[in-house]
Amino acid sequence: MSIKWLLARRAVQLGVLGLFWAGIAKGNLSSSLTLGTLPLTDPLSAVQALLAHHTLGTTALLGAVIVAAAYALVGGRAYCAWVCPLNAVTDAAAWLRRRLGLKETIALDRRMRFWVLAGVLLAAAAAGTMAWEMVNPVAMVSRGLIAGTASALTMAALAALAVFLFDLGIAANGWCGHLCPVGAFYHLLGRKSLVRVTAAGRDACDNCMDCFQVCPERHVIAAPLRGKAKGISPVIQSADCTNCGRCIDVCSKTVFRFGSRFSRD
Repeated sequence: MSIKWLLARRAVQLGVLGLFWAGIAKGNLSSSLTLGTLPLTDPLSAVQALLAHHTLGTTALLGAVIVAAAYALVGGRAYCAWVCPLNAVTDAAAWLRRRLGLKETIALDRRMRFWVLAGVLLAAAAAGTMAWEMVNPVAMVSRGLIAGTASALTMAALAALAVFLFDLGIAANGWCGHLCPVGAFYHLLGRKSLVRVTAAGRDACDNCMDCFQVCPERHVIAAPLRGKAKGISPVIQSADCTNCGRCIDVCSKTVFRFGSRFSRD
């Protein structure tokens, strides 16, 4: 079993934080300026600001367009696997669940994240403030890690612990896959993204189930992996896929690889 893509994701996550720690980027994951010239704005934060204040600065708008375009290309939920600082927390909870053999406590509807997203946007419009960002675990953890103050780190630790315990004891992949409005937004953003995982070597599959065990969104695998007889493409087209590469790492038969949405094998 390889951990190449797992290590690559951790390197990217640390690299993003390192840009802030080194002073190369100013701000946080919601809005930043890199090298004093490149604006990057979380598109969901930009939409909330627009709904709350009915205006958006040119720099923030440009930053949101840049980020949205990038994730529309590489996969919206690639943000969840490659950038989000909570990814290591939810991965750890998933690993421990497997080690302990814990069963699902409650089954959550995946559509709940879209309902939460709608609530976030309605709250911004109704309250005239970006209310969600005050309690957003993703923002709290990123602000804590970047600011490094005692109070910010305490809030970050509490947010991370809450997500960890929720995923561990209540619902597998409960936060990212079922409740997080940030993930829901990036899901919508990446529905037609170019970069995809493909089960190009599916003929070699020996049904070991390793890919299903590690995939945070395991429901996306079955059709591309087992649908050849039905004429189903081996490309994972679901926007739920985070392009994390764990299926590629664990497959001893080299069934999976990165490709494009137009890959034919």
